[in-house]
Amino acid sequence: MTTYRIQARFPRRATQRGAVLLMALVFLILLTLLAIGASSGSLLQQRMVAATRSAQLAAMSADTAVRGAEWRIWSTSTIVGNSLICDAGQINATTGCVRYDPSSPLYATNGAVTRFRTGDNAWLSLVGPITYKGADDSGYTDATDAPNTASANVAENPQYLIEDMGLVKPPGAGPACESGATGCNDGSPGNINTHIYRITARAAGGTQNTVRVTQSTFDAQANN
Repeated sequence: MTTYRIQARFPRRATQRGAVLLMALVFLILLTLLAIGASSGSLLQQRMVAATRSAQLAAMSADTAVRGAEWRIWSTSTIVGNSLICDAGQINATTGCVRYDPSSPLYATNGAVTRFRTGDNAWLSLVGPITYKGADDSGYTDATDAPNTASANVAENPQYLIEDMGLVKPPGAGPACESGATGCNDGSPGNINTHIYRITARAAGGTQNTVRVTQSTFDAQANN
């Protein structure tokens, strides 16, 4: 009698091909790309918001300088016998005002008025335009000195330039004038010299590269 021994059978080891690892790596790469895309979008949005805020700061700063110049003209001309001093051929160092004259060197290509009104940063180094620092002259760039009015995010204080454009004359008439017993000519037609002023203000935002320009026209009394 022959006896056969039954040997235990073990399953063959399955061949490992790394399919799970490959799929994990693919999903990891996809997640990484999604994260990079989201991060890039967030950075772009932050830059857009910062640029918009800088532009708004520059616009508000320029508007503030214009209103300051208008107040200077108004507060000076409302005093009897006073008016804004505007020089001919040069910018007045105190008022920042010049009489408009296209033939003046100030209005040439490299003239101070032309350079101030052009779209570059030459205005920061010009002599003549007034640097506006607010009603209390504290400025807007140093929050330490003036915590209530200054803005540490404004790169430069705004500047303005005033041009006396000449007399305001109604159509078909001479210079405006009050008449009557209280008029300037003792009952005869008056001769009030009302001039129109052009105010140009330039201001920087968060950097000197963000610049806004604002212009305004303003009527007020003048001596001539």
